[in-house]
Amino acid sequence: MHLACFDLDNTLIDRDGAFLAWARWWVGRAGLGPEAVDWLIAHDNGGFTPRGELFERFERRFGVGISVDDYDREHPPFTSVDPEVLDGLAALRTSGWRVAVVTNGNVVQQSAKLAHTGIDRAVDYCCISGAVGVRKPDPRIFAIAAEAAGAGLEGGWMVGDHPAYDIAGGINAGLRTIRIGSRHAVDSPAADHHVDSVLEAFALLSS
Repeated sequence: MHLACFDLDNTLIDRDGAFLAWARWWVGRAGLGPEAVDWLIAHDNGGFTPRGELFERFERRFGVGISVDDYDREHPPFTSVDPEVLDGLAALRTSGWRVAVVTNGNVVQQSAKLAHTGIDRAVDYCCISGAVGVRKPDPRIFAIAAEAAGAGLEGGWMVGDHPAYDIAGGINAGLRTIRIGSRHAVDSPAADHHVDSVLEAFALLSS
C-alpha cells in the first residue's frame, strides 16, 4: 500500500480565505472598522504568527481583546472544502492508496476543521501534531501517519504548500514531494513537482 500524505491548511482547504471570512465576521461583531480586518490579515502571516501574540498586539492596537480559545472554536466553521478535493481523496483510496492528513496545529481547531469539511471521513488517518507530540518537519510525524494509515513510507508522497515543513519534512522522511502554490518565497528544498493546486497533485499521483 502506497502512502499519500496531505497538508491541511492552504493545501486541501483555503485556510487564508477562511481566516479572512472569520476576521470580517469577528470585527463586524465587535463594532470595529475595516482597518481592523486589514490589520489582522497583514499580521496573520498565513497562520504562523502565534495566536496569543497576534491577539495581544491586536488588543494593544484596537483596545478589544480576542480569546484564543474562542478563536479555536469560531474559526473552523468558516472553512470549506471543494467537492473536487473530496472526490480526489476518494479516488486515490479507491485505486489502492492509503491517504493521511499530516497537519501542524492544536487538536481543538484542526479536529474541528477536519470534521466540519468532512475531510476526516475522506481519509484513512488524520495526524495532528498537537495530538501526537511531534511537528512537521520532524520525520517522525510522517512515520506515525504511515503506521496509523496502514502503509509504509517507501514509495510514498507528501503534498503541501510549505517548503520547510511539508517539502523538507517529507524529503527527510524518505517521501517524494509535491509543492502546492507559491505562498512562501523560499523555493528550497525543491519538490519533485510544483503545481498550482491540489487537484493537479491528484492527477500526478494517479498517473
